[in-house]
Amino acid sequence: MENLTHLLIIWVAVLAASYVAVRVRLTPVLFFLFFGAVITNVGLLPVEPTPFIAGTADVGIVLIMFALGFEESTSRFLKSVKRSWGIAFFGGLVPFLVAYGTAFYFWQNQPIALLTGLAMTATAVSLTMVSLKEEGLGRSNAATGIMTSAVLDDIASLALVAVLVPVATGEADLSASGIFMIALDALAFFALVTILSMWILPSGKAAGIFCHVPIIGSRGIQQIFAFEDGKKAMLVVLILAVSIGLLAHEMGFHPAVGAYMAGLIVREEYFQLGKDTNEGRRNYQRVHTIVDDMAFTWLGPIFFIVLGGKIVFDIPTYISLIPEIITLLSLLIIGQVASASLAARYTGGFTWAESGMIGFGMLGRAELAFVVMDIAYVQNNVFTTDVFYVLMAVAFWLNLAVPLAIRMWMPYFQGKKGPKWLTQKN
Repeated sequence: MENLTHLLIIWVAVLAASYVAVRVRLTPVLFFLFFGAVITNVGLLPVEPTPFIAGTADVGIVLIMFALGFEESTSRFLKSVKRSWGIAFFGGLVPFLVAYGTAFYFWQNQPIALLTGLAMTATAVSLTMVSLKEEGLGRSNAATGIMTSAVLDDIASLALVAVLVPVATGEADLSASGIFMIALDALAFFALVTILSMWILPSGKAAGIFCHVPIIGSRGIQQIFAFEDGKKAMLVVLILAVSIGLLAHEMGFHPAVGAYMAGLIVREEYFQLGKDTNEGRRNYQRVHTIVDDMAFTWLGPIFFIVLGGKIVFDIPTYISLIPEIITLLSLLIIGQVASASLAARYTGGFTWAESGMIGFGMLGRAELAFVVMDIAYVQNNVFTTDVFYVLMAVAFWLNLAVPLAIRMWMPYFQGKKGPKWLTQKN
């Protein structure tokens, strides 16, 4: 019954957080994190969640990312990749260098500096995308730019995890072969997803060069959606999301990246079961509503509650570390916003208003940051307790800054405040 008790406490916290968010007109994500930290620190939930809760949180983040990809157009995503390479490169490089330099200055330790830089590199894209969705910007150019650059950023960060963690822990040397294998895995993953999107899922003429291949040429996901008049479409969608998420995991990436790609390749026309186009639209909307309800109302928020619960309030220790926390936090905010915004403007051609939103949207640190912290602190004892607390605090405040910064920038993004040149294109 322990798992059910914890689940009940989390859902009550989700409801309370949602209520407060509506009252103060801020995104619920901020309060999910806050309530998660509070209920953990007062002892209502353990610091380390049970396997059931941890697994449910994993399902939640997969659904969140699938739902976000489900809303995005594949063509928009691919087009945005061309605009977002600079955001991913400079928006990842600068925070890495800032965190590395700051950590080395304070602790004079190369492995600590390397892993600190790595922990503070990857963007918590799920947090940002949910925050943007709450503001009605889930399908804006800025959101697409953040999503594509964050995916590229995560791929690069995961490659660095594979390369730098063994180096920092003394288990291996930096090698060209290791970098090559990671790049090869990334290319293979996206190639498989592309093949699935272009030739396996579609049917008939849409199957292109595979149209004459038995089964693949005459059957596609549209026929599977038609099973029992579309009543099992939601189940098929979930199978697809989890399958590609697991494929991403097997190839060394976060399952959330695979789930987003799964949502990205599912098209509305797959839900067309007959000649009535309105029926296909209704089927799509029905599945879309269910996915959103699961991802943003009752299952996805568990991820953020558990994430917030990773912050342990050890007040005396945090007070003694205030100089390190404020220094690293301030430099990361300046470096991340400036690098991502300038890259968005000058390499991606976004307006200054969109560039500012992208810069603020890249502030969050979550999944990969905590993975690196666990590897460095729990598994390998590279981080001292002080380093761990500093990074936990910085990640927490960066996460809190995301919805607040997005809300603050909204009037400028919409052109209601600020000079006209903010919203003007090149």
